[in-house]
Amino acid sequence: MTRQAIIERTVEVINRLPDNKATEISDFAEYIMMKYEEQSLLLNIQQLVSNSDAFDFLPDEEDLYSLHDLKEKFHE
Repeated sequence: MTRQAIIERTVEVINRLPDNKATEISDFAEYIMMKYEEQSLLLNIQQLVSNSDAFDFLPDEEDLYSLHDLKEKFHE
């Protein structure tokens, strides 16, 4: 079923419903749209962060401590 056919079928059903039920469908559609926009925004933020150079300095930093710096080792 095409997008347009789904929209037309949904509009036909809504037109046959009482006002309070049509309002429920409208509220639900707004809720779905809000969740979609939030998900899309989160995905875009993740892409920006992953493409950012802000944390490029971290992998190049030397380790501050090694096993030779330990004074006492844990033994089970």
